[in-house]
Amino acid sequence: MSKQAKFQRHETVLSRRSRWVLRLIRWVFRPLMRFMVSGSMRRMAAGQARVAGAKYRDPRSLPQDYRILGGPGKSVPSYILGDIDHTGPVILWVHGGAFVLPLMPDAHLRFLNRLCLELGASAVAPDYRIAPLCPYPQGLDDCERAYGALLDRGIPASRIILGGESAGGNLALGLLQRIRRRGWPMPACAVPVAPVTDLSRIHNPPSRTENLKRDAMLPMLALTRIVEWYVGELDHSDPELSPIHADCAGFPPLLLIASEHEVLRDDSVLFAQVAAEQGVDTRLELWTHLPHAFPLLEHWFPEAAESRQTITAFMKEHLDS
Repeated sequence: MSKQAKFQRHETVLSRRSRWVLRLIRWVFRPLMRFMVSGSMRRMAAGQARVAGAKYRDPRSLPQDYRILGGPGKSVPSYILGDIDHTGPVILWVHGGAFVLPLMPDAHLRFLNRLCLELGASAVAPDYRIAPLCPYPQGLDDCERAYGALLDRGIPASRIILGGESAGGNLALGLLQRIRRRGWPMPACAVPVAPVTDLSRIHNPPSRTENLKRDAMLPMLALTRIVEWYVGELDHSDPELSPIHADCAGFPPLLLIASEHEVLRDDSVLFAQVAAEQGVDTRLELWTHLPHAFPLLEHWFPEAAESRQTITAFMKEHLDS
């Protein structure tokens, strides 16, 4: 009898303020994303620069740095929070952004700072190469370099936690395949948040059409051009690009989190089924009403705090074990 993923559904009640923020995202973010990807390379580059320039400044933050990790020929620029050479856990977080946007400091570093403070951890977020200038596999190569750099620094894999949201979740699942191929030790656990797990078709899995109008953030039809930029003429069903086709044997415990009302809901559902059937300890949690990648948006949606607490509890559980 095949194994099943542990599943939990959370019924979220949004405050009036959060409902207005959700409407604002629908009115502003989705049209902006469509505008960026439908224009020239110059427009895309300008958008990338604006995103990277939104700095995260908080006096309560751990020390922030941006430096090169890894030796010659296998290095990658990375954002650092805290001291990665201390004896505590290290979170390796692969940021999302539809494979075309850089790390958003005010969202990603804010989220990572909260996780680090609760875990007594530090964090590394590789500034991996992005499309359209740098299509697959260059971004995934950089993520592999970042993990290798942590091992080279003498950080045990049992102290490393891997995570990523959206496109970053896709890359994190691709990285697990690379780690196994390399014969490297696996991280303590992995947390893909609303990962893209199938780049081989736009019309399916079913939530991509069912939630086409309900998703407040992702303009699914506009993402076809992003897939063209990122994958090009390669085989879109390659397991590194579409992890629902991956061999998951040997993967660490997984926690997948997604919104029930987003177009990528079933990317998480189907991958959780695949991983569990292959013997991976897999948890799947779906939350209602919140937008795509909501655990990183706690400063906009206070209701997302519970999902972050779920993530930290999962990380603590597997670090202790």
